[in-house]
Amino acid sequence: MIRLCLSEENFEYDIRGLLMSFYPGEAITTIIGEEGRLPAFIDCDKDDKVLQVQYEADRLKVVLSEKDRAWFKEQENDYENRKETKSALKRMVYHVLSAHTKKTLPWGTLTGIRPTKIPMALLEEGMSETAIAEHMKEVYLIGDQKTALAIDIAKREKEILKNIDYENGYSIYIGIPFCPTTCLYCSFTSYPIGKWASRMEEYLEALFKEIDYTAKRFADRKLNTVYIGGGTPTTLTADQMDRLLAKVEESFDFTYMQEFTVEAGRPDSITKDKLEAIRRHKVTRISINPQTMKDETLKIIGRRHTTEQIKEVYQMARELGFDNINMDLILGLPGESLEDVRMTMEEMVKLAPDNLTVHSLAIKRASRLNEQLEKYAGMQMENTEEAMDLTAEYAARMGQEPYYLYRQKNMSGNLENVGYAVPGKAGIYNILIMEEKQSIVAMGAGSTTKAVFPGGRIERADNVKDIELYLSRIDEMIERKERLFFG
Repeated sequence: MIRLCLSEENFEYDIRGLLMSFYPGEAITTIIGEEGRLPAFIDCDKDDKVLQVQYEADRLKVVLSEKDRAWFKEQENDYENRKETKSALKRMVYHVLSAHTKKTLPWGTLTGIRPTKIPMALLEEGMSETAIAEHMKEVYLIGDQKTALAIDIAKREKEILKNIDYENGYSIYIGIPFCPTTCLYCSFTSYPIGKWASRMEEYLEALFKEIDYTAKRFADRKLNTVYIGGGTPTTLTADQMDRLLAKVEESFDFTYMQEFTVEAGRPDSITKDKLEAIRRHKVTRISINPQTMKDETLKIIGRRHTTEQIKEVYQMARELGFDNINMDLILGLPGESLEDVRMTMEEMVKLAPDNLTVHSLAIKRASRLNEQLEKYAGMQMENTEEAMDLTAEYAARMGQEPYYLYRQKNMSGNLENVGYAVPGKAGIYNILIMEEKQSIVAMGAGSTTKAVFPGGRIERADNVKDIELYLSRIDEMIERKERLFFG
């Protein structure tokens, strides 16, 4: 148990994020004092860790007490600059926790999911790479390797996005929130297709209504990318997929389209007739996501397919002419060793996908893995720098370069997710969703629309996650978009 004692509520979220990174899996209780004073914690058990943060007019004071030991750091600070105050406080907490645990974090004080936004913004301001690296290490305490990776990816993103129209352009996301089964680690909005297959026509009817609205209201803007995700879009039948793609093509002007992705996803949902339906349309990129090439792990995580099925579906897609295929992998899955990662990467080399997205396992609160954590307690379940380096080496062997990066809460090893691609095959939508430079209109249950306004202000409108509510309140979902974009 860790007790976080604050003299006021300021920055509790940021401090908690660092505590979670240094002490993964430990319970954290926050206690807020009154009238600017630290709360009394004389009731703490002997083994409790207690992190105290005292806010004063001209200084910040951080103390970590555990049993008879205390680590202390104090710093003067200008409270008028909230951004600088937060950065200073996070550095102080980081130093105290690092001294206590005898470890460092690869991403320093960064707890957000978009580390590349920092070097991207500085590159656009004209700052040199050397100055950016110094800034990232001094302000955020990021290590040399991650600093270099972030700058390298930001440069590549900047080049990939050079022809994207931020002011008059937009992208769309279409969500199909159904899956054959729910994977062990998943917390996304998804529903078993077996239960909802008979009502898919109702879902498509509501989705088409959102498409009609979007096409009409955004007719004077340039559509740059389309992403159909989930869930698993290939839980649709071949006919339903064909009609959905035809609806998109009939509704929108593709003059400025740079990418059209369908996340085919799980091999146990992909059939030849579905791939043929996708191939008949203007789709430029698909995903076939194995997560691992170890059959034993596939069973553990709830996948109803084998590695041989992955290979068969992939070859089928190639034979049908798909020339931009992404494959997703997850590092840190239950029971997997570095040699298992190496074996998976050897199989990737043989298949030679155009994109490879390498995820670090994140144990999400709403996932079955989190609910059943004790069941897997004896299994190795940790991603490492060594494993990430290994995947990077294999990606380079396939001629792929890192082009986007993001992080999540509770990531194994406090690491990151990295997208690799051969030149010219990078996923543009992936970068746009991370860098938040262009508005994305999202349709379907559980999807989130982001409006990016001049000056960088971002506002959101969520669609309800529950499918019954989505179907009955579709007009309200459309009205939320209308208010967001048009007032």
